[in-house]
Amino acid sequence: MKRPYAQQKTHSKKSSGSIVLASLVLSSVLVTGCANDGSLTRGQTGAAIGAVAGAVLGHQVDGDKGRFLGAAVGAIAGNAVGKYMDEQQRELERELSEEQASNEISIARLSEDTLKLDLDSEVSFAFNSSSLNPGFHASLNKLAGVLSDYPNTAVHIIGHTDSVGSEQYNHSLSLRRASSVRTYLTRQGVVEPRTRTEGQGENMPVSDNSTESGRQRNRRVEIYLKTIVEGQEQNAFRSPV
Repeated sequence: MKRPYAQQKTHSKKSSGSIVLASLVLSSVLVTGCANDGSLTRGQTGAAIGAVAGAVLGHQVDGDKGRFLGAAVGAIAGNAVGKYMDEQQRELERELSEEQASNEISIARLSEDTLKLDLDSEVSFAFNSSSLNPGFHASLNKLAGVLSDYPNTAVHIIGHTDSVGSEQYNHSLSLRRASSVRTYLTRQGVVEPRTRTEGQGENMPVSDNSTESGRQRNRRVEIYLKTIVEGQEQNAFRSPV
């Protein structure tokens, strides 16, 4: 159902104000960084640019229904999907080569428009905790850098646990872990409206929960990357599981 014209107009004014405010924040950060030491860290720059991009993208997304309004921001033509995802996969594999070699992160191509990353929870989180291990920040920084280079990608972050403990607790823990990853990535400049989180708890095991090795495999965070295709934007934001 379309919003009344007055509501649409109010939404536009608020969005414009957000864009202006975000632009001022970016300018302030850039000036302050240069004044202090003549440079900015990648995280500072990414976060500032992310604020502006988030304001622009927020103007394009209907917050009530998740639909894109007007010209789709961050979408590409359907015939460019394969090449776009090929390039994104290559950059991910290059940037995360050390993590792949040590089995901390795995990368798989599921289809022409979807990539899947598995994060080993043993290195990304402390046992029974949703707080990210500081030692894993460098890996997430690399991931955030690639995601920022490919803004036409929806990012689905899904947490999973083993079957130890109650089903309710495991669902909560899996969602909190997914949310922790999302929060970290957005702080590194990944525009938040591109992201979605889910907690699947113990519902989707990939191994036998009766063994320790199986339970370890089941404790994981998955990240699905789906291309946002022009005219089919809503498909990229549907749950991949």
